[in-house]
Amino acid sequence: MSVAFTKESDAEAVAADLPDRPVPAHANLVTAAGLAQIDAELAVARAAYDAARAADAISADRSAMARATRDMRYWSARRASAQLVEAQATDGTIAFGHRVTFERPDGRRQTYAIVGDDEADPAHGSVSYVSPLARAMIGKQVGEVFGIAGDEVEIIAVA
Repeated sequence: MSVAFTKESDAEAVAADLPDRPVPAHANLVTAAGLAQIDAELAVARAAYDAARAADAISADRSAMARATRDMRYWSARRASAQLVEAQATDGTIAFGHRVTFERPDGRRQTYAIVGDDEADPAHGSVSYVSPLARAMIGKQVGEVFGIAGDEVEIIAVA
């Protein structure tokens, strides 16, 4: 087919129709650090939007404007729905915002903080409060045992 019969803007039109990032239906609980992270991401999205507008990306690269607009919608919604949960001293019962250490049967110890969705990063020691691991731990105390991934693990510290 000759290039004369193709539309160059087709790829840009598809890129501009990015689907919105899914917003979880459950409450948007956040720690102080999570709220700061949302604010930082919103600032980055606003800067990307401003840069796309300044560069006239609407006509030159519609995908840059679409990404920036999508991210601004997501982070604005997350900021508007954020429910700050202040750090509370633990009475030994695991709750949102606590850091929990447990021991696996092979002797490995793992520590995870229970945080909001947007700040959860299991590789760096934090899990969402709606994750299976957090749900298995919330309400438990030091010395209690719970099952996770086919293992029985014991809670050895809560901070």
